[in-house]
Amino acid sequence: MLKIFVSKSFFDIRTLSSITAITAFSLLAGCQTLTTSNMTQTPADMSASNPLTARMPAIDQQGRIAYVEEQGFSAAKISTLYSIRPDGSDRQLIDQLNGYIYAPAWSADGQMLAYSKQAPRQHPKIYIYERKSNTQHLIVDVEGSNLSASFSPDGQKLLYSSTVGGNADIYERRLSDGNTKQLTTLPSTEVQPSYASDGQSFVYTSDKVRAGRPSIYRYNFATGHASIIPTAGYAASPQLSLDGQRLAYLNGRKAAVMTLATGQVINLAETGLDEPARLSPSAQYAVYPTKLPQVSGQNGGSLVIHSLSGNTSYAISSRTGGVVRSPIWGR
Repeated sequence: MLKIFVSKSFFDIRTLSSITAITAFSLLAGCQTLTTSNMTQTPADMSASNPLTARMPAIDQQGRIAYVEEQGFSAAKISTLYSIRPDGSDRQLIDQLNGYIYAPAWSADGQMLAYSKQAPRQHPKIYIYERKSNTQHLIVDVEGSNLSASFSPDGQKLLYSSTVGGNADIYERRLSDGNTKQLTTLPSTEVQPSYASDGQSFVYTSDKVRAGRPSIYRYNFATGHASIIPTAGYAASPQLSLDGQRLAYLNGRKAAVMTLATGQVINLAETGLDEPARLSPSAQYAVYPTKLPQVSGQNGGSLVIHSLSGNTSYAISSRTGGVVRSPIWGR
């Protein structure tokens, strides 16, 4: 069981509040769509009917994708956190509230899920869901916003960003006792940290070169210094692959994946939601949400799963016709 420690001295922001939001929309063309609202097929059944899923490595097939569905607007907003298999089967409800759920992140073993919740007139708080016990634990509850949690490879620490001093910086918290260390101290905006799988570094978003123009950096724990990862223009929401060779991120308006050794970028799609791509455990596939046209005044959405080698995709529809956000693929 996870030992819980709740601090009273740190807070975060959901998104790059000082960074200009991108609002663009593009429909995904040529995808196979799986309607899974009432799905009863087993993963084996889905693999047989979906050649792309059947070709996936076992580490991807056996993993789960956590994501958020949103319905309603403003005070009537309802957010639901689900997990689902990459073939579209076995959708499970993890949490739901009147308000917002942000940025789920799996632990390396796929047994814990960190995410933020924000009820009306409250600040976002970080929780951890434990699959084995099917329970949620409050981890960070402080004034302000608490977001962008990322598990260390051993599952013993969390990275997150905080604006405790009136500025967004990144902190590392030890889960056993709540001991917390501030890692960045710049006057700019530092958010969206994500550990590398070796635990020796993490990537994050900063606008320290030009306010409102974010770039991606890698922070080295041994030196305490950060270096920029070269990208073209607006770049945010980074995630490294388990093998450290690829970077998934938001490239301007597009969900994208970069091969770090060569700098080659695969732009997958404009999601219409300012949402990045996220890599499968094998890094051979990426998942991202896409926004669909309004139906009865409500924007719907789907999860899109894209093969990075075969350039083929399929989509999994939302459970309730809501907007789909923040997918993350765990083991």
